[in-house]
Amino acid sequence: MPDATDEPLLPTAGNTPSRSYSMLEPRMKKVYGAYYKELYYTPERRVLDPKIQELISIAAALVAKCEGCLDGHMKKALELGATKEEISETICIAAAINAAAMIDLSDRCAERLNLNHFPNTSTAASSAP
Repeated sequence: MPDATDEPLLPTAGNTPSRSYSMLEPRMKKVYGAYYKELYYTPERRVLDPKIQELISIAAALVAKCEGCLDGHMKKALELGATKEEISETICIAAAINAAAMIDLSDRCAERLNLNHFPNTSTAASSAP
């Protein structure tokens, strides 16, 4: 396993040169790179198991719709022994969170606009005395 000092300062999804981060000024690249390195490449400060950390990162990458993040974290999770079942469950969790976010947003919109297209009658009936 490579030493933490051998890891790139900025994360990439592969070994090919990337134009990613080209819009960040060098000082901000350094800040982000240090944060990323601290989180993923400082084992003495890690609380979560590395494989669990990568599975969480996969779910976050899916919800954030970050392809580069997804590729990098998927590769790392597989290297760390993540099974196809663990990856599948991770994807399902991300899908459930994303679906819940849509419901939450539409509920808030309905509340702001005073909409109630499909009232929940079973709750009202079951709460009656």
